[in-house]
Amino acid sequence: MIDDSRQARWERRAEFPLAVASLLFLAAYAVRVLAHGLSPAWREACMVVALGAWAAFAVDYAVRWRLSGQRLRFVRTHWLDTVVLVLPLLRPLRIVHVYEAVQRRRARPRLTLHARVMAYAGLAALLIGFAGALTVYDQERGARGATIETFGDAVWWTCATLTTVGYGDVAPVTPVGRLAAVGLMGCGLVLLGAVTGSFSSWLLQVFAREGNEGNADSADSADSKSSAGGKDGARPPGNTPGASSRHDDGA
Repeated sequence: MIDDSRQARWERRAEFPLAVASLLFLAAYAVRVLAHGLSPAWREACMVVALGAWAAFAVDYAVRWRLSGQRLRFVRTHWLDTVVLVLPLLRPLRIVHVYEAVQRRRARPRLTLHARVMAYAGLAALLIGFAGALTVYDQERGARGATIETFGDAVWWTCATLTTVGYGDVAPVTPVGRLAAVGLMGCGLVLLGAVTGSFSSWLLQVFAREGNEGNADSADSADSKSSAGGKDGARPPGNTPGASSRHDDGA
């Protein structure tokens, strides 16, 4: 059943604009980090776009907090939204909400729904990985003893960190870079768990449905054989082979 509360209506209406704001925030941050020699005017423009996107996130959070009527309980039960408000680059982590919705389903498994979750998790991994690479590169370039000197190094390190491989050939040395590394490790575990958990859930539901259908087919086959046997056993005595000849001999 669709939730038609004021908060649910607001969330449905704000989802697409907030997604656009997330992309604008990420684009503005990427331009500031990657565009070397950017003029002060363009840097200021990127800052305005980033602040505007963050303001949209803050307005959305405030409206949902107001409509919920839960006050401090809203902050505790929506801790992920609170983290995303403080760190807008982590907004793709809202995949957790979609994953929880799939896990609560008890209906017939639908591959399209689970595939959507896995696709969204992959997209979230790309966005978070890109944001993490930007953050680490911005902090590590020019630092003393840094091994991440180019954006390519940052992307390679991000891939190894998100997939929980961790080659160790490059690593952040600055405090902010290491803090970003811890966040990426956590994000990698969350997204990997969402994908594997959703796929495993779908497989288990499919196997269970196939098992139930197999049991039902076996029961139907047994019932059919029982019915056929009952009809053969109820054949009238006069129709039994040899019954007429025995009757005539007796006469």
